[in-house]
Amino acid sequence: MAHSPGKYADFETLREQAITLRRAGHSLRQIRDELKIYNNDILNQLVKGEPPPEWTKRPRAKDDLRARARELRLQGWTYDQIEAELGCSRSSVSLWVRDLPKPERRRTPEGAAAIARKGWEEKLRIRDEERQRTKEEAERSVGGMSTRELFLLGVGLYWAEGTKDKPYDRRENVIFVNSDPGMIRVFLAWLDLLKVERERLRFTVMIHENADVGGAERYWADLVDADASMFNKTTLKKHNPKTVRKNTGDGYRGCLVIKVLKGADLYRRIEGWWCGIVGAATSTD
Repeated sequence: MAHSPGKYADFETLREQAITLRRAGHSLRQIRDELKIYNNDILNQLVKGEPPPEWTKRPRAKDDLRARARELRLQGWTYDQIEAELGCSRSSVSLWVRDLPKPERRRTPEGAAAIARKGWEEKLRIRDEERQRTKEEAERSVGGMSTRELFLLGVGLYWAEGTKDKPYDRRENVIFVNSDPGMIRVFLAWLDLLKVERERLRFTVMIHENADVGGAERYWADLVDADASMFNKTTLKKHNPKTVRKNTGDGYRGCLVIKVLKGADLYRRIEGWWCGIVGAATSTD
């Protein structure tokens, strides 16, 4: 894996730190953020041989729910009551307890409403947990990333989000704009792979004028680990009172623009790489 000079030079020291964090119960993401290692291939090498902590493994939620449903059914609970208590679907409850005796049904209108309300709240909670588990499982399934995979990913990422040359408007510049910190990290890792020196990068924050401009500037500077000399003057977007914006609040930090100085040759290569990817993906051979 190619990187900027000296970035991951002391591998053994980093490995000792990574193993210490792993044994202390840290996830890969926590280790990445702590050591500022944003390359998955290197990150996996650092913790190779160390098992993941138990809390990162997907729990067997369905088995526990099934056992609890059967226990409640044997206590005389109805399908509605079990569904409300566990936040499960009616079909799941039926499947789990259909071989058990049916209890006598006694329910008032007020009780039915309370059960329905509690059941809906519990369903929302279960759905949120399942949604989060799905995301975490998908994240773990990615595993490490090879040099070639990062290279191809970076080309596609730039062609989707970067500026492009037009026949009527020649702009052979490498300029990448995004509000997602993850996209920014991947793009910088890709530039490191291409051995683009960090000294050739210039950053610009773009944000609405009525937002926390200073906080956004500090956030992006910390994220890319660059000093103020590498940042251009922040571009402020004028506020339109007629527009109802949803990108507000403490989490709104605008966009970051990354420009590679003297990037004409790199841009031409990117365009060529992209054409190669399109050709390979659509080839019938």
